[in-house]
Amino acid sequence: MNQDDLKRLVGEAALEYVQPDSIIGVGTGSTVNCFIEALLKSRIHIEAAVSSSEATTALLQAGGIRVVDLNQTGGLDVYIDGADEFDVHRRLIKGGGGALTREKIVAAASKKFVCIADQSKKVGVLGAFPLPIEVIPLARSLVARQLVALGGQPEWRQGFTTDNGNWILDVHNMDLVDPVAMEKTINNLAGVVTCGLFAMRPADLVLMSTQEGIKQI
Repeated sequence: MNQDDLKRLVGEAALEYVQPDSIIGVGTGSTVNCFIEALLKSRIHIEAAVSSSEATTALLQAGGIRVVDLNQTGGLDVYIDGADEFDVHRRLIKGGGGALTREKIVAAASKKFVCIADQSKKVGVLGAFPLPIEVIPLARSLVARQLVALGGQPEWRQGFTTDNGNWILDVHNMDLVDPVAMEKTINNLAGVVTCGLFAMRPADLVLMSTQEGIKQI
């Protein structure tokens, strides 16, 4: 199987965690797109979905799934999303697609966070993938200097604006041996909306597709 096949496999596997007639949280990215495709083909009836991005909203609505605001739903039973990296403790780096803030909000509102990914996303220590950080535009340079002081090498994702109207700094070579502590430190910087570390609230379950099938972490 190639990587596209692995994404489709794990997208289909996530259907097991979708309860009929429920409201679910849906993330963003190519693997999540495979989950949405599988959901539409399955004909599992869900009441509605809370989406983490405008791109996901468009896909869901095109398939006839009603998208509702999180403020209307309260807590969610399950949130399905991918990751750019994950470790054995189910801690993640997310935000390659720029939807990290809404993803973090929906994850926080969900009883169960199911992360779907192929085996290429598993790492021993987080940080090979540049860490995305959403920043208020006014604070871009200020936050970048503070990230340098923390040992990182921030790069402005020029030409990209998040769905919230903010900018992204992608930080290379950040020491993430203690991702919980680093998440707290970065999120406390003035001007940071949030960072792409999902360590304080990791996934409850990672479904990883491999050449041998689906493995659970």
